[in-house]
Amino acid sequence: MSDGATTPLVRPDGWPTTDRPMRVAILAWARLSAQAKEGSGYNLSASELATGLALSGHKVSYLRSGMHYSAVRRGPHVKRTEVWREIDCYTLFNSRNLSPAATNFRNMQAEISSPKDNAAVLAWLREVRAEVVHVHSLEGFALDMVGAMRDAGLPVVITTHNYHYGCPQVDLLHNERECCLDYDGGKRCEGCLTAPDPARARRNRSILQAFERTVGPELTVAMRNTVKLAKKRLSGSPARVARPEDQVKPDPETARGFDPGGADHPGTVELGLEVVAKDKIDELGQAPADANEIFEQTSDVHLRVVNIYGERRRAGVEALNRASLVTPPSAFMCRAYEAMGVRPEQLRHVRLGQPHFDQIHRRARRSPYYDSRPWDPATAKRPLRVAFWGTTRNNKGFGVMARAIERLDRETRQTCQFIIHAGGGDWGYRKRLSRFPEVSFLGGYDTVQLLAGAGEYDVAVLPHIWFENSPLVMLEHLHAGKFILSSRLGGPVDWICEPGSPEAAANGGLGNGLFHPGGDDEALASCIERVVRGEVVLPSPREIHAVSELWSYPQHVAEVQSIYRGLLGLEPDADSSDEASAPEVVTTQADRLMPSR
Repeated sequence: MSDGATTPLVRPDGWPTTDRPMRVAILAWARLSAQAKEGSGYNLSASELATGLALSGHKVSYLRSGMHYSAVRRGPHVKRTEVWREIDCYTLFNSRNLSPAATNFRNMQAEISSPKDNAAVLAWLREVRAEVVHVHSLEGFALDMVGAMRDAGLPVVITTHNYHYGCPQVDLLHNERECCLDYDGGKRCEGCLTAPDPARARRNRSILQAFERTVGPELTVAMRNTVKLAKKRLSGSPARVARPEDQVKPDPETARGFDPGGADHPGTVELGLEVVAKDKIDELGQAPADANEIFEQTSDVHLRVVNIYGERRRAGVEALNRASLVTPPSAFMCRAYEAMGVRPEQLRHVRLGQPHFDQIHRRARRSPYYDSRPWDPATAKRPLRVAFWGTTRNNKGFGVMARAIERLDRETRQTCQFIIHAGGGDWGYRKRLSRFPEVSFLGGYDTVQLLAGAGEYDVAVLPHIWFENSPLVMLEHLHAGKFILSSRLGGPVDWICEPGSPEAAANGGLGNGLFHPGGDDEALASCIERVVRGEVVLPSPREIHAVSELWSYPQHVAEVQSIYRGLLGLEPDADSSDEASAPEVVTTQADRLMPSR
């Protein structure tokens, strides 16, 4: 068990305690205690909500699925695996469906319906005496699990952190490179992802995990590496393949010494680092500027069914229609799922709140620079600091930013410093941008570093190429009081307003960001140029907060609790009117029907 099994959960001063504890079951696929390390932002959201519920006095049980398999005891069964922050965590072993969803892409029939898995989950729900079920991810479960729980008399809330119910790839990205605006009744799904044979994958996981349980994870990793090396030797491949960077070319400017060259010098540094196929830098697709509206207005496209993938989307929509309530964290996702056939009365936009959001927000408000505008080209004595926080995965669109930097002229580029906090394999991009001394790669990060990192940059870039929902990184930037250059795709339209827009009128016309079409590096470069030239005023953190609709963590937990109580027919909690539960920012737009900006 984790340390949480022996360490009591300390309730912060002022945190409200419920007058009627509820027994809440949460379903997802990632390990709850891993938080953002597994499952990224969705799991961080789920784990902190579970923590908030436990702090309020509710009994929370958690079940993950699709990750663990056993060759000894066959058939689906549930085991208690750890206690974390006083939350009992369980695992469904031997699920017919693999997690994460990309590994289950060739297993659509089981994903539509798995009666034996459902029976094991229902038995567990009876065991923990759940009163309400909150699904944060149905990856690793069958889609008809929702109907089974409702038929058992349980209220079911589903928070959709992505598009898994309508897309087995989960991000509505075709080949993980471009927005999928028409899945062609399921035809376009065929070959979208490569995935293992599900039966073979389950068998391999059961063998590997049995070995790991016997000898430990360290020896297991060593064994896998040894097997890979042996396969290379047997195939005649060398143990190590020489890379282009192993023989770095001499600096072609070596003879210059201190001489910087004239005004016509591009200002680049040639290090001889070549991008090769192994670096896997994909060309990313470009979405139309009105991709949101196209998706929202083409319900006839989404409802077509021609194959198993079309049937799977229909089953996902039916699962959402069977739920008691569906709570997407963005209004756009409400509209997107409605276009896919979810009844509008099923949908309720519930914004996210996180403890680290509040820490970032308080840091900004405590700063002596809270009312200071960060950068002005007329008075600047340092570069404009432009930052990317995220990962190098295609959906986050860092490749779009890399190409935008390459497009900038020397004067614009040298007026900037680009700060890259990117988790994952970044070596290919580091080589690609090594010519530009204005680009700094600082590796991955955690929520602790986010607090300090707010002092590193003036402008954030959010260049995603998928229909983002409510990206945590966007909310982190806004809580920090930062101006954002964002793709006009998905949920960010519900938060970001451009200068001069109607939403910015009450703030003197100052917005909190600029949009560019998703995947359009030329348009992103143009946004950077506009800021550098001073065509766009960079607001102070206070001015960013004034135009940004943000929820606190206590408000988010209180909102979810109120949903549970309403479904159970309970009166509002006695503490629901306390300051900790009340909204810090009152929203003025309709939660569901707000049009894309």
